[in-house]
Amino acid sequence: MRPLLIAAAAMLMFASCGSDSDSSDSQRDWLHVLSRKKAAVAQSATTRDKQVYADTLGAFVQKHPTHIRAREVYQRIQLDFASELSSIGRYQDAIRFYRAVLANDATNVEASRGLAAAVDRLAVSKRKLLTLEKGMSQREVAQILGKPIPGWKVKAENRDPAIEAWYYRTTEGGVAGVYFRDGELFGAEENSHEKLAPLTR
Repeated sequence: MRPLLIAAAAMLMFASCGSDSDSSDSQRDWLHVLSRKKAAVAQSATTRDKQVYADTLGAFVQKHPTHIRAREVYQRIQLDFASELSSIGRYQDAIRFYRAVLANDATNVEASRGLAAAVDRLAVSKRKLLTLEKGMSQREVAQILGKPIPGWKVKAENRDPAIEAWYYRTTEGGVAGVYFRDGELFGAEENSHEKLAPLTR
């Protein structure tokens, strides 16, 4: 998975995390995690620094599954990743994160809601398409259908007015097209066969 930004605010919230275990092995490993966290929350932190911190924390949780605070922090990071993935249309990846959280905390409300929303956005139904109205903004359409998965947006270059098409898998197994002119919805079709081959390559 490509490195993703971890919300700095969420990590800073847990900046004072300490070890719940007295073993020297656990303490030594936890200090290593905290050193990675320091780099990840620094002003000059890169996405790689943040990814390394998340990976180091994940490895720590695997090695020390009874470390309560580490599990809490890692769960928060997983939820943040899942939310960010959903926001850019990577619903399958988001689902994996939500399921990982629920595997360890079956009553987690945020994960349950996020999972349901991501599953709902995997494919659009005819009913959802019929709720679209001409003149809607891209934001309004995204609230109903979700964002298209990466690579499923096409923008006509050097056109005036600017034309952009968003494509979605449908619950019937086809591809629906939604079309914008200067950022406003002007058309939609339930079956956009012309785009099926290029999008599935």
